[in-house]
Amino acid sequence: MSAPDPRPPAPDTARGRPLLMVIDPNARRTDGESVRIAKDVLCAGAQTKICLPDGPEEVERALARRGARRPVLVGDDRALLRMVELLHRRRELADAALSLVPVGGSATVALAHSLGVPTDAVAAARTVLDGTARPRDLLVDESGGVVLGELRIPSGLAPYGAHDGMPDGGCGAAAGPDGLDRTDGTDRTDGTDRTDGTDGHGPGPHGDGARGRDCGCAPCAHDRRWAENGEDGRDGAGPPGNGREGPDGEGEGHRPWWSPAARTARTALTLLSLPVIGLAGGARRPAHPPPQRLRIEADGVLLTDLDRPVERVSVSTAAPGGGLAEIVVHPHAAGGPLHTRARAVTVSGPDFRYHADELIRGPVRSRTWTVLAEAWSLMLPHRP
Repeated sequence: MSAPDPRPPAPDTARGRPLLMVIDPNARRTDGESVRIAKDVLCAGAQTKICLPDGPEEVERALARRGARRPVLVGDDRALLRMVELLHRRRELADAALSLVPVGGSATVALAHSLGVPTDAVAAARTVLDGTARPRDLLVDESGGVVLGELRIPSGLAPYGAHDGMPDGGCGAAAGPDGLDRTDGTDRTDGTDRTDGTDGHGPGPHGDGARGRDCGCAPCAHDRRWAENGEDGRDGAGPPGNGREGPDGEGEGHRPWWSPAARTARTALTLLSLPVIGLAGGARRPAHPPPQRLRIEADGVLLTDLDRPVERVSVSTAAPGGGLAEIVVHPHAAGGPLHTRARAVTVSGPDFRYHADELIRGPVRSRTWTVLAEAWSLMLPHRP
């Protein structure tokens, strides 16, 4: 194993320092051309060491041995959040002038765009070389989580439409067997995040993917029985491609000609069994999740209590370097939203989830976020 790069005295500026280019695996898979462009520009403009990690452990090892090299991340918003959280946990965030080359779709790099980073690969790479490191405030919680842009607490715990339109839920539902929302990629009641990108469901008869998982709902159970015993109770009459021997003795890959028609008929019967919204006696689905009963305190001052439900809550850094968080509470009752600024905000109440930039976390019963003034620096283009 090579020795760590020597760490000379920190220069007055981040420009001119050698670079550690960390290329997120997802960026390599989704847009290899942008990754190649960024690598060519950076290698031509500075001494660059390239890291191609396969997981968070390799990223942590590379950052621990970076020496005087300035970290440059090539990836999307989730990769940025992971790196900032890692550097914060290592207590090295304040010393690292972080650079970013956003790679991904517009929705996956929205946070980078809101922070002022160019989303074009060439412009972002040139910003890494010639930009200015600007300090930014950071929202941190007691569990070590970070928020770079905005924190949002939406209404209710109801799943957002994954099972809508199917009786007893449907395949690919956001709710797990314990009734908790699984849209955040968690599969445990302690709210810990999964990093494998799955939704916590085991493989189902529909195939792979979020809507190909057996979530235990009625349609999935029906298909599971079909795959195991056949529609009419005989082995081998499963859906196409189930790999079981058919009634005519055909083996793997046998596709009975009547399976698509039977599946279509079953889908039609399922749709006909749905409750009609708006008719007398029919079940009604709420148009929006119910409001939440939360106790919210800002710097120890009570803003709202459990007896006053809220529609949503947002918390963000008011201004770069300001050291205060902008808190907006939208009450369920009539009246406008409540605005205030504080250095710390505490939210407590029944189990709730929250959106920390691009990540959905929880459920938790209490969480406190504190503003760390100028806790990290990001390379941004020169101001005109």
